[in-house]
Amino acid sequence: MATHPAAQAAGPKDPGTQQVLTFELGNETYGVEILRVREIRGWTAVTKIPHAPPHVLGVLNLRGSIVPVVDLRMRFALERAEYTKVTVIIVLSVHSSAGRREVGVVVDGVSDVVDVDVASVKQAPDLGTKFATEYIRGLVSVANRMVVLLDIDRLIGTQLSGISAAPQAQESSVEAA
Repeated sequence: MATHPAAQAAGPKDPGTQQVLTFELGNETYGVEILRVREIRGWTAVTKIPHAPPHVLGVLNLRGSIVPVVDLRMRFALERAEYTKVTVIIVLSVHSSAGRREVGVVVDGVSDVVDVDVASVKQAPDLGTKFATEYIRGLVSVANRMVVLLDIDRLIGTQLSGISAAPQAQESSVEAA
């Protein structure tokens, strides 16, 4: 579908700030660098790939490119939610050992594009295990709400080499609610 205007943003006006697309998963707010966002589209059915990890829902054909789709709720081991008309797929540019690739992430809804003061980003707390915070770039307060800034390359890019996609396949039975 159409590219969301947020994905076309030129970048922050102040060099000490960074534009971040914020989105919701349950009651939490997460953010990714706006320059990584390629497209925001409504939920659509995907083609399942055999033996893919459970959080990889499948792939979709995006103007001739095969794009893996990851459910971030499942990736974060959150309670499963039904896909609704506000569920969206954010298509992101992810860097992995295999190079740059577009990946769709399913989220509950997109919130806003915000300017984040780079100096106000706090380091993720030490939770005693590397895996708990390895994909968190930092935490920042935006409009009295804590936003978890994700390192999308570490979160998804490290797993991309194991995701293969068939060139053409039929739509799966995953339907929008």
